[in-house]
Amino acid sequence: MEKPVESDRISNLPWDVLNSILMHLPLRDAARTSLLSRTWKYKWTNLSQFVIDDKCFPNSLPDKARWGEVRRIFNHVRSNHSGPIEKFKLAAYCYPDHSDLDEWIIFLTFNGIKELILQDFSVIRRFKLPPCLFSCPQLICLELHGCIFKLPTTFGGFNCLKSLTLTQVSIISETLERLIHSCPILERLTLLNIDHLAILRIHNQNLKYLKVDSEFEDISLESCPLLASVDIHMIPMDGRTVPRKLEKGNPSNLIRVLGCLHGIKKLSLSSDFIKFLANGSLPERFPTPLLNLLFLDLKKITFSSFKDVAAFFSILRSSPKLEELVISVVYSNQACRRVLGFLKEQSRYDFFFSQLKVVRIRGLHGTKPEWEFLKLILAHSPVLETLTIVKYETGRLRESLLLDVERASENLKIMSLTL
Repeated sequence: MEKPVESDRISNLPWDVLNSILMHLPLRDAARTSLLSRTWKYKWTNLSQFVIDDKCFPNSLPDKARWGEVRRIFNHVRSNHSGPIEKFKLAAYCYPDHSDLDEWIIFLTFNGIKELILQDFSVIRRFKLPPCLFSCPQLICLELHGCIFKLPTTFGGFNCLKSLTLTQVSIISETLERLIHSCPILERLTLLNIDHLAILRIHNQNLKYLKVDSEFEDISLESCPLLASVDIHMIPMDGRTVPRKLEKGNPSNLIRVLGCLHGIKKLSLSSDFIKFLANGSLPERFPTPLLNLLFLDLKKITFSSFKDVAAFFSILRSSPKLEELVISVVYSNQACRRVLGFLKEQSRYDFFFSQLKVVRIRGLHGTKPEWEFLKLILAHSPVLETLTIVKYETGRLRESLLLDVERASENLKIMSLTL
């Protein structure tokens, strides 16, 4: 008697279940299911999400040959796909053919794309985005790399967009301002190596996260009441490291730019941006304290500039709830007596980092201003739990000196590391 043929339970699953299973596989493995049977030949092409990354190619495949494989995937999907495509991510280090890319973006916009992510091209040749992308109201996440960004006059906004990332994109300040303003529920904005920015105006009532690593001359963050995390690395335009002087009567950059961030919880600033903020008169404290700021990261600062030190001390004094402070230091052999006197003077003031629990300082060389800053932190941080010091091997800071320094915290643990 013949045994009954077992039913193919997996093939008979509803498509939404199969789609969920296949989406958890790398695309290369999902495509291999086409070898199972005629029933499975084109199932992978009907996925609602496609991620093309390094896992899709043999390790030995050169960058220039990868686009041929990407094109082959495009053609298979375009010829056999039915149903919506909600997410497409291209993160394969390759040389794109922009005519192919245009056709693919057009195809995606007509198939209900919600997340479009283009990353990591081997070469940057600015390509124009097809106009249909700006008539894609269901977009939730948009990440673009190496393109020319021009808004059509008919652009009505991305009403569903929550996350926007632009990397090595050519866009002028006015267009970027209009774009940001036209995304009413935008929550996350990342701008990396943007061309042609002069004044960076970011006004959005719903924005919560901002990261900028780019050239610009000025920045405005007004009308961003929900901003909770800000990370700004300013690259000076035309190699100019000294910001233009402010006209008399104008508020300092420090207060104008950061003073409106009343909801900020996490703040990361580069040295060049601190130098920009230090332009103008510097108050001891902000008119309105940063009552929500818990984490402050100061990158590549130097203790040789009085204005830079005074600027970040104004931020410190205005952050009564600060819990974690991270600083990386750039060595300077230029002695500044004014900085040293300023730091010693702070030690005599009756102010404390009353909530500060964690301090990490990287790149110490043991200069006198650095030493005074360490003493100030130890003497004015009553609940400090850990102080981590990372110094260069050539530095002169002796850990044994820390044992005799006045400490406000009884439960402090000091860790010293050497690069």
